[in-house]
Amino acid sequence: MKTVFVHESSYVDELASIGAGTRIWHFCHVQEGARIGEDCSLGQNVNVGRGVRIGNGCRIQNNVSIYEGVTLEDNVFCGPSCVFTNVLTPRAHFPVHGVYTGTLVREGASLGANCTLVCGHTIGRSAMVAAGAVVTSDVPDYALVAGVPARRIGWVCECGKRLDESLACSCGRRYILSGEGADASLRQE
Repeated sequence: MKTVFVHESSYVDELASIGAGTRIWHFCHVQEGARIGEDCSLGQNVNVGRGVRIGNGCRIQNNVSIYEGVTLEDNVFCGPSCVFTNVLTPRAHFPVHGVYTGTLVREGASLGANCTLVCGHTIGRSAMVAAGAVVTSDVPDYALVAGVPARRIGWVCECGKRLDESLACSCGRRYILSGEGADASLRQE
């Protein structure tokens, strides 16, 4: 049976759930009610907020805070210091008292180092957010987005390779494009 590893410098609150094979490294905090799946890795200085849901096989690199209202599906990669938000109009003197705007990161998506995800959006299945991008709208499945604000600059395969115009990857997967412009979407053949 796989065991959970929690470094002695980290804290896991009561009523948090950690799946088998998950590793939690230095200076992390997993808050009450958080649920982390199996075979995940949390790098140094990761904070997982109350009630956060993290699927199986996720890799969360150093200095990431996953706030209440965020859900990561299976096999999500969060690069170093990527940023989640959960309040659209934050004010210190007008706290929201637990009313947060959710963010969903779908299965297999990758979030680059230092990217920022403004809450209330969905990052599509196997999408890739470039390092330093600021996501202010939904990201379609398999989209590659970059910039401030993030815009689609291409498409990526489930394996992570950038697709050319043929939408066929060297790994053997093929894709079909529907629509055009901002309404374009990709699906596996």
